[in-house]
Amino acid sequence: MVVMKAVMPQTSPLFLAAVRLIPAGMMLLIVAKYLGRSNPQGWQAWLWIALFALVDGTMFQGFLALGLVQTGAGLGSLLIDSQPLAVAVMAAVFYKERIGWGAVLGLSIGLLGIGLIGLPPEILAKLGSGDFVTAWRMGLFSTGEWLMLGASLSMAVGTILIRPVVKRADPLVATGWHMILGGLPLLFFSCQFEPTQWQDITAWGWLGMAYITVMGSAIAYGLFFFFASSGNLTTLSALTFSTPVFALLFGSVFLDESLTVVQWMGVSLTLASIYLVSVRDYSIDVPDRSDLSSDPLSIEPSNASVLDLTEAQAEQVSVGELQN
Repeated sequence: MVVMKAVMPQTSPLFLAAVRLIPAGMMLLIVAKYLGRSNPQGWQAWLWIALFALVDGTMFQGFLALGLVQTGAGLGSLLIDSQPLAVAVMAAVFYKERIGWGAVLGLSIGLLGIGLIGLPPEILAKLGSGDFVTAWRMGLFSTGEWLMLGASLSMAVGTILIRPVVKRADPLVATGWHMILGGLPLLFFSCQFEPTQWQDITAWGWLGMAYITVMGSAIAYGLFFFFASSGNLTTLSALTFSTPVFALLFGSVFLDESLTVVQWMGVSLTLASIYLVSVRDYSIDVPDRSDLSSDPLSIEPSNASVLDLTEAQAEQVSVGELQN
């Protein structure tokens, strides 16, 4: 986010979003080919990937890039990373996932935190006095913050779409294709409506765009899949909460961005809410073994029982865990 914000004056937002997606998607497909991963089979797989590309690629990256023009990198990152709040609500609606009292509390705190971050002081004063009509007429949030919230919602919907996508296609291949297919509309609209895309980019600007593409997209996704398949998901997901913290820190150091005391209160509340909503207690029922023989060597391992337990575990994987 910080590098994107630094490069933004030299290029156009939609072109930057397209460059971030398309080459990175190609890199992932090359890696997938090297690893022997197969391409999606059947029209249903491609239809779900195309829908995933539209929402999580075109809309998410488009809103993000356009919103970053009018929003700070740190604040924008925090608004983007508030999407677990929307994921929790949609998972409860579409997948009947239970939302505990901790998550309900987290949702309430998150709404309050985002309001403290994005609303101007005069609107907060009107809301505090109960004058909601005047506050609405004054305009809730700025255009850039609305775009960032749109990006957050798009990412949340994309998270909901992960489940049907991974049922029909290899996750790494689907991710690569969704980045390419999602970036092509951005490149098309950039060519149509953005006159100066690369003419003013300096050598440092191209270096920053290369960093965004390689490190911020291709390698980041590759490392994510590697650690998700071989590491502890709880630890990995806990590390994701540091994303807006680093964005706020680097935005302050390199871009001279600053937040008010009220906005810092909102930052604290939003981070706490994301933690409350995302961290849940999942358990898998273990079959009763009280009737098994006392001699463990007399029990033959059953491939069928192992497969059944694996399917049971897969059925109980939540949207939150898929997202992490």
